[in-house]
Amino acid sequence: MALAQRVRQGATLSAVFGVVLLVGAAAGAWGEPPAVAPRTAVWTGAEDLAGADLSPLQAEQLVGASGDRWAAHLSPEEYAAFTGGRYRGVGLSVGRTADGATAVSEVLPGGPAAAAGIAVGDRLLRVDGAGADQLPVTEVVARLRGRQAGSTVALAVQRAGGPVRDLVLGRIELATREVAVDRPAPGVVRVAVRAFTSGVSGQVREAVRGAHAVVLDLRGNSGGLVEEAVATASLFLDGGPVVAYQERGEPRELSASPGGDTATPLVVLVDGGTMSAAELLAGALQDRCRAVLVGSRTFGKGTVQQPSRLADGSVLELTVGRYTTPSGRSPDGVGLVPDVPAQPAEEPGELALRVLAGVGARG
Repeated sequence: MALAQRVRQGATLSAVFGVVLLVGAAAGAWGEPPAVAPRTAVWTGAEDLAGADLSPLQAEQLVGASGDRWAAHLSPEEYAAFTGGRYRGVGLSVGRTADGATAVSEVLPGGPAAAAGIAVGDRLLRVDGAGADQLPVTEVVARLRGRQAGSTVALAVQRAGGPVRDLVLGRIELATREVAVDRPAPGVVRVAVRAFTSGVSGQVREAVRGAHAVVLDLRGNSGGLVEEAVATASLFLDGGPVVAYQERGEPRELSASPGGDTATPLVVLVDGGTMSAAELLAGALQDRCRAVLVGSRTFGKGTVQQPSRLADGSVLELTVGRYTTPSGRSPDGVGLVPDVPAQPAEEPGELALRVLAGVGARG
């Protein structure tokens, strides 16, 4: 994901924190890097590439040669879909269970996965012949997404106690459902945010209006537009720091807008699929003592990518630094530890409600 200059009230931040990473809610790796060709171009920073006249092949070779696991080259259509909340895939999200298995965490109604009878809780064994448990979740997602709509992916899935099913699903263009709202208890609003695409902070603002207590569910949220994450933090903070980072040795800081709600009890749900801009938000609310984090350790992506629009309208993203939370913590490689960890047999959503009751939330 990427960061630009210091954010002030009313300013627009167009940089993004990496590519979205979870299918069905959001997704991040755009596929396997191309074969690395001999390096023929030298770059000193992402801003030096803005407007560069590179062919798609040259751009992808640069990504492969960079050694940057978060680098990406996005076509104009892919970048617009990413920032606007669309993705290519089969309509399912995946995550890791406590025992390391790869399991389906969400199935998009009407998508290819739902049509094939895949359900939440099914174990994903193989993706195009590769063992899912032996791959990073980001690589599983990349293989599910593929390179284009209309292509297919071969899956092996298994329901508890059932036979292994071998399926071939076609990829299609899908609209993400970034924000879901329900009321699990009187006066309590639970807002699940799956990715920070354009307009998400406004949807969260409307969802929490008039709530007596809020559960902000960031499980499975792997990031998106950083200005949306900062704007969401601003709903619950009265100004002050949200994130700091170094960009080629230069310190930068992003701040919340003043006037946010600092009184309504707030719990933030996190898990191993919470990453990047979502970790930025969760870490800021935790460090500022504004929210209680509940769930399990987050993913641990704390790097900063800078997007550069090339001459053909495509976008190249390269890592330029790391960010830290307001207290100076870097989640990169270690993640954030929740204040109240959920036990393996414990339902985190129910735990969040008990925590809210403990901090004095009333309906």
